[in-house]
Amino acid sequence: MSTEHVLDHRPDGHIRARVRESASKVPEVTVYFWIVKVLTTGMGETASDLLARVLGPIPAVGLGGLAFVAALVLQFAVRRYVAWIYWTAIVMVSVFGTMAADVLHVGLGVPYTLSTPLFLVALAAVFALWYAGERTLSIHTVRTRRRESFYWAAVLATFALGTAAGDLTATIGLGYLGSVVLFAVAIAVPALAHRGGLLGAVTAFWAAYVITRPLGASLADWMAVPTGRGGLGWGLAPVTLSWTVAIVAFVAFLAVSRRDSR
Repeated sequence: MSTEHVLDHRPDGHIRARVRESASKVPEVTVYFWIVKVLTTGMGETASDLLARVLGPIPAVGLGGLAFVAALVLQFAVRRYVAWIYWTAIVMVSVFGTMAADVLHVGLGVPYTLSTPLFLVALAAVFALWYAGERTLSIHTVRTRRRESFYWAAVLATFALGTAAGDLTATIGLGYLGSVVLFAVAIAVPALAHRGGLLGAVTAFWAAYVITRPLGASLADWMAVPTGRGGLGWGLAPVTLSWTVAIVAFVAFLAVSRRDSR
């Protein structure tokens, strides 16, 4: 009896379960992945600040929280990676993760020197629980609801950590442009270490993933803030809009070309 014959006679529920477990829910890590990731981090930073200025901090956090939940519900509802759904969720995580870090600092008065290590501990806890339950942190294994839940918890923690770290370096003397240079150099470290065989692929990926957040956020802040604060003075709205257009263009390209799908 052929394998096809056996599969054809399996219960429908069993086949559907196998499809749910085998479908990838995250994109392939290509150069496009890193470009869009950096764009979403910067756009989330300036969009969060813009919403807080226009709507007020409390309404902005409420709206950001609702959009964040809605985007994740949609992401969990689909059975495979869909470019526009996945990257919409990433954008909402970026916006809400920025707000979470800002609420601690602005709303509760927690200094960045304290919130940064707190978010680092939170991220380490997510990774520890994820590895304890699944014995891997590889994004290529994100094929079940449980692993997807750990994945998005880690993503949210990385965005909050990166926001706090970027604001920390910008306020201790480096400024926004200095922070961009710092994190641009820092993100090359895990890449070079991996190429040299000193760092595993999974560890190198998550290290770079964390650093993309302060890198993109610092770059967007440098473009948006007034010249008196060390920026280019382009403004929050123009930077947010231009980065959003770039994100939409890249995601549309990926949706059509499927360059980031297996």
